[in-house]
Amino acid sequence: MAAEYTWDVFSTLDGYGSYEPGGNEWGGYWGKQGPELLAHRAELFSTPQRMVYGATTFREVAQIFSEGFDPNILDEWNTRLVRMPATVLSSTLHETLGWPDATIESRPAVEAVRHLKNESSVPLRSQASLSLNWSLLAAGLVDRIQVTIFPVLSGHSGSSPIFQGLGDFDLDLLDSRTLDGRTIELTYRPTAR
Repeated sequence: MAAEYTWDVFSTLDGYGSYEPGGNEWGGYWGKQGPELLAHRAELFSTPQRMVYGATTFREVAQIFSEGFDPNILDEWNTRLVRMPATVLSSTLHETLGWPDATIESRPAVEAVRHLKNESSVPLRSQASLSLNWSLLAAGLVDRIQVTIFPVLSGHSGSSPIFQGLGDFDLDLLDSRTLDGRTIELTYRPTAR
């Protein structure tokens, strides 16, 4: 049985995954994190799973956990995240940048993830990694899209539109929840049209 692959992505209501530096300095979670969101994220990362990253996102995440970081300043889910095994899909990255249990996979992403899905004994989860997940979605390898929508519009400062350039997909809603009375998590099963 193939391991389930979840694309986990944060977004503003208008579909941006991040913001331009020097613009509206929102801060992490666009300044909208709350105790329910943080507890829920910690729960999501309390079970064994393998993280899958593209090179750009991995570099960004690994930098957060680089040498000398203080785990006491991180949210619990981030502390759990860095302890998980990770596969980095990259033809340009040749080192794991200090990640405790990471491997670099240089095969084409679709081939590598197809192999991971067939061989992994734990679910696969990818955070952000937009262009990677666009290609995996197009190849039919994404089983679930889990998008956490923060209650902000970032039309002037927004960057990284999370669904830009994708094909057409039907989405079957699997789960929805409101966290802290303002942030919404939606989980869908995508089907290409």
